Amino acid sequence: MAAIPLFHLAFPVNDIEEARAFYGGLLGCPEGRSAPEWVDFDFYGHQVVAHLAPEETGHQHTNAVDGHDVPVRHFGAILPMPEWEALARKLKDAGIRFIIEPDIRFKGQVGEQATMFFLDPSGNALEFKSFADMSQVFAK
Repeated sequence: MAAIPLFHLAFPVNDIEEARAFYGGLLGCPEGRSAPEWVDFDFYGHQVVAHLAPEETGHQHTNAVDGHDVPVRHFGAILPMPEWEALARKLKDAGIRFIIEPDIRFKGQVGEQATMFFLDPSGNALEFKSFADMSQVFAK
């Protein structure tokens, strides 16, 4: 039997309840197991774990990508375009401050993609992207 390819990611947060409100409430990620110091979320079919570690939170470094300063440490998901557009609207309506506003990157080039970057309440950078042509995800 072939394994289902999933990833597992653990990241630091300042406050568990704040993480629950952001990931569970705003992003709509169902909660899994938890303890006072951590909580699992179903992040678009993958397991992410918010661990209470305030001394490790926040993004510090960026690299230039297509004219933007992209946070080096970030995670996110690739969504179908209608879901990406709906999430962008939801985040804008919620007053989320974007590091990189929802936009199309690499227009007319290999790897053209819709992308947006924003921070969670603990300063962790997230990127959500979409491709009109999913064959472009790993195109060179």
